[in-house]
Amino acid sequence: MSALGARAQRHDARGKVTGETKYPADLFDPAMLRLGTVFAHRPHARIVEIDVADALRVAGVIAVLTARDVPHNRYGLIENDQPVLCEDIVRYEGDRVALVIATDDRAAARGVGAVRVTYEDLPPVSSAAEAMQPDCPRVHDDRANVLYHQPIRKGDTGAAFAAADVVLSGEFSTSWQEHAYLQPDAGIAYYEGDALVIETAGQWLHEDRRQLAQILGLPEERVIVRYAAIGGAFGGREDLSVAALLALATFVTKRPTALRWTREESIVGHHKRHPFAISTRWGALRDGTITAVETTLVADGGAYASTSAEVLKCAAIFAQGPYEIENVSTDAYVCYTNNVPSGAFRGFGTPQAHFAAESMIARVAERLGLDACVVRRKNLYREGSREATGCVVPAGVSAVPVLDRCVAEAARRPLGRRVSRTGSCENSAVVRGRGFACGIKNVGYSFGYPEQARAAVELVVLDGIRGARVRIAVADVGQGAHLAMRQIAAQTLGLALEHVEIVADDSSQAPNAGSASASRLTLFAGRAVHDAAEAALHNYRSGGEPRAFVQYVPPETTPLEPGTGFGRPNICYGYSAQAVDVEVDRATGVVRVTRVISVHDVGRAINPQQVEAQIEGCIAQAIGYTITEDFRVRDGRVLTPNFTTYLLPTSLDVPLEIVPVILEHPDPNGPFGARGVAEMPLVPFAAAVAAAVHDATGAWVSDLPMTPERVRAALDAATARHDAIPTLR
Repeated sequence: MSALGARAQRHDARGKVTGETKYPADLFDPAMLRLGTVFAHRPHARIVEIDVADALRVAGVIAVLTARDVPHNRYGLIENDQPVLCEDIVRYEGDRVALVIATDDRAAARGVGAVRVTYEDLPPVSSAAEAMQPDCPRVHDDRANVLYHQPIRKGDTGAAFAAADVVLSGEFSTSWQEHAYLQPDAGIAYYEGDALVIETAGQWLHEDRRQLAQILGLPEERVIVRYAAIGGAFGGREDLSVAALLALATFVTKRPTALRWTREESIVGHHKRHPFAISTRWGALRDGTITAVETTLVADGGAYASTSAEVLKCAAIFAQGPYEIENVSTDAYVCYTNNVPSGAFRGFGTPQAHFAAESMIARVAERLGLDACVVRRKNLYREGSREATGCVVPAGVSAVPVLDRCVAEAARRPLGRRVSRTGSCENSAVVRGRGFACGIKNVGYSFGYPEQARAAVELVVLDGIRGARVRIAVADVGQGAHLAMRQIAAQTLGLALEHVEIVADDSSQAPNAGSASASRLTLFAGRAVHDAAEAALHNYRSGGEPRAFVQYVPPETTPLEPGTGFGRPNICYGYSAQAVDVEVDRATGVVRVTRVISVHDVGRAINPQQVEAQIEGCIAQAIGYTITEDFRVRDGRVLTPNFTTYLLPTSLDVPLEIVPVILEHPDPNGPFGARGVAEMPLVPFAAAVAAAVHDATGAWVSDLPMTPERVRAALDAATARHDAIPTLR
C-alpha cells in the first residue's frame, strides 16, 4: 500500500492515550534537586538589593543563584536582550530575579518565599502608543522604544485615492493570546560524561542548544538538548523558559535538577501573541477593483525583542491580504513596553493583519453594493501577480480556486433553521449570519534568513532493503511531524511504514532541520528526508554504502529594502478560504460559531487525517482568539493569570460541524508537492466571524476578542448611525 496519502495511525497514539508517554514532568526522579523561581511580580523596577540569607537558612535549600552566577547573562532568538536572571532592572512581571535550588519542591517553595528583594519602582510603559511618545521613558536604556519600523511603498497611493470611487477607513485592535499548551513548562538537567544534558520541550533542538551553550560559555558539543513528548507549542516554546534555569542550576551544582512551573508561572513567564492597533484606508473603483491601501500597524512587543521584528514584517507584507493592489503604503511599528513579551504564535502576525484587511474588503464591497466574494475574486493573487514588496508572487498561486471551492461548499450548506445542541426552540433574540474570508501565509523562513534542513537516511539491508532509519531533528509538538517524515521516507524507498524508524529528539544524534514553526517542516524537512532517501537508495543500487546525508537548501529570499520594503520575502505561500456561520444573541452580545468550512491548498496531503486534524484544532484555537480569550493587562500587570480568568474555548464552544476541505495543487519545491498547513486556518478566521456577525446584525465588530460587551457596543453603534451612512460619490 502507498504510504503517501495514507491515513496512517500515529506511532505515538497508544502511549498518549494510555499515559505511558513521558512528558518532561514525567522524567522527574526523587533524587533530583528541585528548583524554585523568584519572579519580579512588578512591571518596571530597579533592583536595590537581593537578600538570600533567610532563604539559605530554610531546611533543604542548597543554594540561591542570582545574576552574578550566570556566565553570560543575555540570550534571545534574534537579539540577546533578555537576562536569565535580572541584575539591575526588571522590565516585566515575569522577569526572573533569583533561582532557589533545594532538595524537594516544598523546600524550594519556602526558599522562594524567603528571598527578600528590595525594589525602587519605576514608571511602567504600559502600551505601544505610549512607548512611541517622544517624552516616554525608555524600557531599555541603550535603545529607543521603537524596536523596529518597517515601511512598504508601492505605486502612488495619493493619486489612487484621489481617483477612487469610494474610500473607506477603518480602525482595528487585537489583543494578546496565551498559547495555553496542555503541558506547562518543565524539564530536567544532568551531566552525561562532560556533556550537560537538558531534557525538556521545545521547537528547535539546535537553536536551544546554541543559546544554552552561549549562556554557560560552553562549546555547543558539550550541551545536549533532548525533547521528551511535547504537549503543544504553537510558537510558545520558541523562546527559552525553564531550560535556561535548569542548565544554569546543573552547571553550578553539577547535580541533576528538575523544574516545573505552575500554570500561573507559565502564563506570566512566557511570551504571548502580539497585540496590534491597525489604522487603514482602502480605495476602490465602482467595478470592485481595489486601487489603493494605506495602513499603519503598531504592535506591542513587550519587554524583550523575541521575534517581534520578524512578526512585524509578516504583518506588514500582508496588510492588504492576498490581493494584488497597485498602490500600497504601509508603516508597521513594534515597540518595547513593560508588558509581557510578545513573540511567535501560530500565524506569526498574519491573523492580525488579515482581521483588518479582510474586514475592509468586505466593507468596501458592501459600500459598492457588490458581493464580497466577487470583489475578493477580482483582486486575488494569480500567477505573475506582484506583491506589495514589488516581486512576483512565488509559483503555485491557488488563491482563486481555494475561494471558488469555499463558495461552492458553502452553497451546498445553507444557514437553515436554528437548532440548539439541546434541541430547544428558536430564540427570537438570536439571529444567524454567514461570513467569508481569504488568507495567505508564508511557508518557511522569510526576509533572507537562511532556510535549510538536514537529514540522514540509512538503509537496513539483508538480501534486499528491509528497513530504514531516518535521522532528522524535527520537533513533533503534536502535529504529527514524525509520522509525516516516516511516510515520506517509506514512499520514497518503497517500504512499508512500519519498517521506517526515526531518530528526531536528540541534538547529538539528529542533524539540524530547523524549527517547528512557519508551517515549514512538511516542506523543508520532508524534502530533506525525501532527497536523503533517494540518495541512499541510489548509493545502495550503485554498490556503495546504503546511507546518505543531505542538506536541502531552497531558493533564497531577500531582506526588505529600507524605505521601500522592496524584496522577495518568501519562498512559497499557503492559501486558505473560510465560510463561517454564527448565531448572535442580540440581547447579550454572545456570539456562537455553528459551522466552519475551511478550504486549504496543501500541495499534497502526506497524511489527510493529520491535515484535517490540524485544520480542526486550529479552528478551535481561532475561536478562542476571536471570541473567548480576553488576556487583560493593566499598567504592566497581568489580570488574567489562570484559566479561571482567561477563558479558553471548551467543547461546547466548538461547532458541531467543521468541514475541512483539502485541495492539492503541487508545490514545486515540496516533497511530492507537499507544503505546510498548520497555521493557515487561523489566518482568515476572525475576519470571517466579523463578516458573519455583520451579516446577522448589520454591525461591524472591529476589536478582538469579540466579547459580549464589544458586540453589544457594536450593535448599539450600528443602530445609532443607521441613517448616517454616506453614499457613493
